[in-house]
This record gives sequence, C-alpha cells and structure tokens, in this order.
Amino acid sequence: MIRGLKVGVKVRDKRPPAPCEDGRQYFPAPRWQLRVVRGGSEGGAAVVRWTPIAKSPRGHGAPLPNLVDYDAARAGFSWDSARDALDGLPDGGINIAHEAVDRHAVGAASGKVALRCLRRNSGVRDITYGELAELTSRFAQALDHLGVGVGDRVFVLLPRVPELYVAALGTLKHRSVLSPLFSAFGPEPIRQRLEIGEGRVLVTTAGLFRRRVASQRDALRKLEHVLIIDEPAPEGTILFPDLLAAMPGTYEIGSTNPEMMALLHFTSGTTGTPKGAIHVHDAVVQHHVTGSLALDLHADDVFWCTADPGWVTGTSYGIISPLTHGVTSIIDESEFEIDRWYATLADQRVSVWYTAPTALRMLMAAGAEPARAHDLSALRFIASVGEPLNPEVVNWTNETLGIPAHDNWWQTETGGIMIANFAAMTIRPGSMGKPMPGVEAVILQRNDEEKIVLGPDGAAVEVPDGTDGMLALRPGWPSMFRGYLGEPERYEACFTAGWYISGDLARRDQEGYFWFVGRGDDVIKSAGHLIGPFEVESVLMEHPSVVEAGVIGIPDAVAGEVVKAYVVLHRDVSPTDDLRLELIGFARKRLGAAIAPRDVAFAEHLPHTQSGKIVRRVLKQRALGLPEGDTSTLEAAT
Repeated sequence: MIRGLKVGVKVRDKRPPAPCEDGRQYFPAPRWQLRVVRGGSEGGAAVVRWTPIAKSPRGHGAPLPNLVDYDAARAGFSWDSARDALDGLPDGGINIAHEAVDRHAVGAASGKVALRCLRRNSGVRDITYGELAELTSRFAQALDHLGVGVGDRVFVLLPRVPELYVAALGTLKHRSVLSPLFSAFGPEPIRQRLEIGEGRVLVTTAGLFRRRVASQRDALRKLEHVLIIDEPAPEGTILFPDLLAAMPGTYEIGSTNPEMMALLHFTSGTTGTPKGAIHVHDAVVQHHVTGSLALDLHADDVFWCTADPGWVTGTSYGIISPLTHGVTSIIDESEFEIDRWYATLADQRVSVWYTAPTALRMLMAAGAEPARAHDLSALRFIASVGEPLNPEVVNWTNETLGIPAHDNWWQTETGGIMIANFAAMTIRPGSMGKPMPGVEAVILQRNDEEKIVLGPDGAAVEVPDGTDGMLALRPGWPSMFRGYLGEPERYEACFTAGWYISGDLARRDQEGYFWFVGRGDDVIKSAGHLIGPFEVESVLMEHPSVVEAGVIGIPDAVAGEVVKAYVVLHRDVSPTDDLRLELIGFARKRLGAAIAPRDVAFAEHLPHTQSGKIVRRVLKQRALGLPEGDTSTLEAAT
C-alpha cells in the first residue's frame, strides 16, 4: 500500500439504465464512488482525485459516438479532410452562413426545424432551415440596401430572440463582420466595444437603445444605422421588420476567402480594456469538427446550448456549430430558472446539452427532487464550459441525471473547443480531458519571472507529466484568432517560440489528461508553494454544506500570500463560526496545511462574469477593502 494513501468507502452504483425511446445509448458504466487522497505528511501537499467514470454501451439503436478510438482519430486526422466534410463555395472559398444555413435549405432538409425559439411567456416559434435561409437573405439584402460593405462591423445587442440569429447569420452571409454584445451590458461596455470595433450597424430593441445607447449615440461617429426589432422605433432609427419585409428573400453569397474576417469577439474586460479578437470564415471548419467529436452531435439530435450569443460559446456553439450539422437547436429567451430548465430538457426532448458549471452547481444546490419530476430520458450527452467543472458536479450529474457532465476547455482566442472529455472516453472528474484531434497542446516551464523558459536552441522547455506549467497550443487550427483589432503588439505578445501561450496554468498526467490549475494571474504563491485556486475550491465543494467556493490569495508578512476562501452555503445551512472552523479543518485533511485556506468567509453569492466565470479579482478587492472598479460586465446577483 502506498504510504499516505487513504481510500474512501465504496458504494455500488445501483441505478438502472435510464429509459430511452430509441433503445441503445451510451451510459456510464457502473462505478465505484471512491475518493483517493495522497499526502506524504500532515504538512505536505495532498492531491484529491475522484474515481474515473468509465463508459459502456447498453441497449439498442442509439448512435455510437462519433469518436470511439481517440488515438486512431488523432493519428488519422487532418484539417484538409475536415474541410472536405463541408460544401464550400463554388469558387473554392468558404462562408459560415452557407455551411450553417443555405446548404441545408434544399431538398427534404429545408422543412426541418433549425431553431425552436421558446418565448418568455411559453410561446414557441419554429424556424425551418428553408425559412432561416430566406430571412437571413433578406437581412443580407438589407445591408446591401443600406450601403454596408464587406468587412464593415455589424453589432447585435439583443436577448435570445429570433431576430438575433437572423441578423447574425445574415451578416455573415453578406460578408460583413458580426460582433455580438451581451444584452445585460451597461452603457459603458457597449460604448467601448462599439467604439473599438468601429460599429457601423447596431441591431437592438427600442428599450435597450433608449437605456443603453441613445445618450451616447452622437459620440459614436462610425455608427450610421440603428435597426430596432420592436415598435415604436425611436427617432433616427429603422424598424427591422419593415426593412426586411421590403427586401427580396434570396441572396447570392459573394466570393469568401477562408481568411476573410467574419467574427469580432470581445474579451470580458474584467482586467482591462476589452480586446477585440478577430476570427475568420475558416473557423467554421473547427466549429463543425468539434460539434461532431467534442459534443457528439448527430443529425437527429435536439441540441441546447444555454450560453448567450453575446459570448463566444453562444456564437460558436449556440449558433454556428449545431446548424452546420443540420440539427434542431433550442433557443430559450428566458434566463436561468430551475423548473423551467428541467421542463425544457424534458418537453423538448433535448439529447445534447451544453451549459456552464455555474448553472450545474445551482441545479446541484437545489437537490435531486426537481430533476426527478421530469422525464430526462432523451438526454444522452452533457458538456460544460466557461470555467473548470468541479469533480463534485461531474459525479452529481452522473448520479442524478444518469450521465456525467463532460468538461472541455477553450478560450475566446481559440474560437473553438481545444481540449475535451469525449463521449466514449473515460472521464476523470476534475480533468478537462484530452486535446482535440488536430490540436497540439503542451505544458511549458516558467521561470521565477513567470516567463516561458527557452532551451539553448531557443525552443520552449516542456515540463514532465504531473508538473504544473503554462498551457500552450501549437498555432494552426482554423478557429485560432488572427489578431486583436488595432493592437498588433498585444497579439504578438500571446506567442512565444512557436506556441500560443494561453495564460492558464495546467498539468498533464501520465495518461494524457489535462488538469486546470488556474489563470496565471490567479495562482497563489504561499511560502514557496504555487497554489491553484480551482483545486482548493473543488475540495471545499465536497463538503455537504457548500454550493460554491471562490479562493484568492491575500498578503501575508511571512508567507507572502495565504489562501482565503469565500463560500456560498446551501439555503438550509446557517453560517456559523463552528462551520467556518469545520470547513478549514475539512480542507486541511484533504489538501494539507500548506495549501488549505487559512480563513473562510461566507457569502450569499460570488461575483461572476456574464459567461459564468468567478471573478477572483473582485473577491480580492473586497478582502483588502479596495474599490471593486468597473463591475458593469458582471452577472447580476440572483
């Protein structure tokens, strides 16, 4: 027996396979709930791991995963072959809107539902591929009519309503540049992005225009046209429905070079001026491949990506990827609400669900009873992105929903999924999985100044497996950003010795799984230890009283920094000093005294970006009694 190895109680998973209308489905194999804690001494660092969740096929009839043999898929993969899976344009170019819409709008596929739009009031509007082709053509014609040119920026500031998807895809069809904005943004983030992006067109609602844009429109000198989707349209704006009704319903897509700018995605701006990441039409190749391999999309799937298109996930996987596969996408206008979400999964027979860790943690906090009230038997695959997925949540989805959530990793700059837990692959809870076929990922060594270490030959030095370092990617995948708009120096700073430097610290284990440690600027340096907040947060979430945790480093005269944790408790748990001490002791037993929090504070909620990431910068400013700065891009507390 390995010294310091402690093994938890084995509990046989007795769940029967969930019923499935079409028979055979991939289910998690029976698993042992087993926690393993390694630690050499009381003061030493400990590493917590959960038992891997294996997969095994059961039943009859459901499709096998698109990726069954990971090693074979990597060995046989090429981006040229991936492009061959799409139609392309007659002149050899490629256009996102053609691949997502127009190529399906012929023959029998024309009548298939592309978007099922769920209204706040429970109304439903179905838009077929044929109808979507016509509507997006009308919008492309409208841009022509307004004198908007190829490469001009079209900004969309809308909730998840049909007009958002029509404007987005119509812009891409026209070969203008789409820049989606999150509808909860305040006036300042909107102004910044419109100004940096030199927005020429804005599509929005009358209410959003009056509250967020009207007072600063005169300062936005590049903004020529504001299209309003609802009445009454304010003075100086154009009514969107009337404009489209006057346009022809056909449009011939012009020559589209794969390297033509298509998307302008802004980073959240929580640590400085927003950066406009440029993506090109060739990115659709990545969107299509990752939809197949990382999300396991099949033609008959009903797909629900809960991310707002104001963020890169909501565009790449809420709009483009599922449509390239010809599936039906669920579009819900409402925000998160537990019963509504479960009802949507059940009533719409969602089979593939892509959501955020924050949402899954909120569902977990509500317990299993709300889930048991709904028939979720159609659901065969759950994926998650936005921030690392805690192991506790992975196991909760496995136990409560009958299938585990599959974490994956990527960034605004990568444009598409880079590392994933695949449908047929054993899940190691807490790991973000393995690199996509066609993606080369490594862990690079950093020096004391947090710079990448270069060898005598000028090559970046990789660290051994099991060692923390900087996650880096070899450039060359289709959805890689091509620059930051107007900031070439900032773009060049993202690359070292032939690698894209992600800014995320991670480790790779001996089986090739990657594990997130933390953002480079979130890592805590305490008495010579480098402590990743995610691992500490995940351990605290194992405690039955804790729903969510956020960990930061605070200054200490001796250690440099010490760990402080903010925790959100279950609704029926009271914050007490005894519980605070219990949580500190709980973490010490699992992590060791050097890594466990020195202090725990209770919070009603944690600050998140609108895309669901914990904003540790704000927690640190609160802990130090400093001004929080601009919080207009943060999620409203619920």
